[in-house]
Amino acid sequence: MVAQGLAVAIFVAMFVLIVMDKFGRQYITLGCGALTLIGVFGICMRSVNAIWEIINLRSIFTPDFWYQGSGAAESGIGINWETVIFIACMMIMVEGMARVGFFDWLCMRIAKMVHFNTIPIFITFMIMSAVLAMFIDSITVILFLAAVTIELSSLLKFNPVPMIMAEIFCANLGGSATMCGDPPNIIIGTAGHIDYSFADFVSNTGVIAGISLIVIVIYFYFVFRKDLKVKTGKIEVTEADLDPSKAIHDKKGFAISTAIFLFAVVLLVTHAQTKLTVAFIGVLIAVLTLLAAGKHALTILKKVNYDTILFFIGLFVVVGGLEETGVLELIADAIKTISGGNSFLMIGIIIWLSAVASALVDNIPFAATMVPVIKSLGAGGPAGFLPVLAWGLSMGTDIGGRATPIGASANVVGISVAEKEGHRIGWGKYCKAAVPATLIVVLISMIVIFIRYGDLLMM
Repeated sequence: MVAQGLAVAIFVAMFVLIVMDKFGRQYITLGCGALTLIGVFGICMRSVNAIWEIINLRSIFTPDFWYQGSGAAESGIGINWETVIFIACMMIMVEGMARVGFFDWLCMRIAKMVHFNTIPIFITFMIMSAVLAMFIDSITVILFLAAVTIELSSLLKFNPVPMIMAEIFCANLGGSATMCGDPPNIIIGTAGHIDYSFADFVSNTGVIAGISLIVIVIYFYFVFRKDLKVKTGKIEVTEADLDPSKAIHDKKGFAISTAIFLFAVVLLVTHAQTKLTVAFIGVLIAVLTLLAAGKHALTILKKVNYDTILFFIGLFVVVGGLEETGVLELIADAIKTISGGNSFLMIGIIIWLSAVASALVDNIPFAATMVPVIKSLGAGGPAGFLPVLAWGLSMGTDIGGRATPIGASANVVGISVAEKEGHRIGWGKYCKAAVPATLIVVLISMIVIFIRYGDLLMM
């Protein structure tokens, strides 16, 4: 009982400190993780074995961690090293692509295709944001897309704020479509006993995201069309000044980076058939990227966001404390009690709880917390119920986090880039556009899941 209370107290303190945003998130989760190891497992439980279970290093040295020849690898309680390694390796690939100018070239190429007209750029950048975020972390997508948007706005004399806000939402929406698109999906897809493939996500959350993207593009067009038509000055630039080829810093490196990216996509799409885990795929792609970079490899490694990696490690330790002490089992039992065993109501609770909570706090720790909960709920439901819970959790956490400026890391990054260039996006302005869009997608998610899995949920 004491161990449970301390685990909850540490978890709540971690969330409060993250929301306050006074310290680096990595320091908060690492500090709270250390308190969990020492206080919960060391002092309260006096279990060295529990500490090793949480650290979970031995999972890396098992064959199933790299190749699932005998089924899903068991990630165990604690640090999900498959998630950590995959995200770190994808960061290396993205830094390699950024070094040669891939992202700048892509944005300028698309802008040129629509003849640098503001409204067509607005629509195509929303779609591009969603598509890229299916394969690249949404934080990275927004980081370069917001910067390019501001550069174009200064040349073409339009207000970049509406476009950046729409890009943020669409990046997160696109990220919800695949297992590798958003950190919560990576956590859900690599959790032990679940074993969801890239194709599983695309055929479920991907369908929901595709339907939602059509609606959201139309929504943002009507919300922002007047703002985008207003010019802030005289345009004194020609199309020659916006030549996409000028964005390429290394033509040979550009070709190789593009090939590596396409190779990564193929491996991720087919990993259920090849049995290669996302950790193996990530390491392979990272190695190829560093070899292709040659003398620039060290520069790429230096630019990797190690703070995010440390954030994940500390987070998994804290959530492991809740799981090991039985707190998450109590949450699952509470949801069962409230729903009265009604599968429709249980799915609704998961979606809305995830959406509301993720709008108020970072969706990554919430997703990590809820994965063991849906495992417990799925074990007591009909066959095939756990995947439905997973799709509801995925859409709730991915989309709910878009409602507020602090709900997801990509939101914070996009807003920070805009403010750095003098374009402030306040809570009122952001929420006025994002909250209705979030509600629309959450409702679409519920409707699609209820229609598609209605027969299963009535069992």
